[in-house]
Amino acid sequence: MKADDLRQRTKNYALRIIRLYRKLPRSKESEVVGVQLLRSGTSVGAQFREGYRAKSKADFISKITGSVQELDESLYWLELLGEAEIVPIERLEPLMQETNELIAILTTILKGQRDYK
Repeated sequence: MKADDLRQRTKNYALRIIRLYRKLPRSKESEVVGVQLLRSGTSVGAQFREGYRAKSKADFISKITGSVQELDESLYWLELLGEAEIVPIERLEPLMQETNELIAILTTILKGQRDYK
């Protein structure tokens, strides 16, 4: 997968997170979890872009690792939304699948960078 493709895919991921946030019910619980998801889910693409503008291999690894961490955190918040019955889990499953796929892709990229010496 090309960097431009991932750049667009992580941006689309952020847009999906924003759309989900907008549709959350207006309750204290959904607001607390929703804001956390909004923060982590929208920072994935920003960190990915920063990684591809990195000045060094170490900086690249750091930024892409940050993207993976934000994805993992986003998955946590998505799980909470479903398990707390704020949003039906079947509605969240496609976004959770995309989260897991992005984690796998970025982890593979990181592994390739760490193995290359």
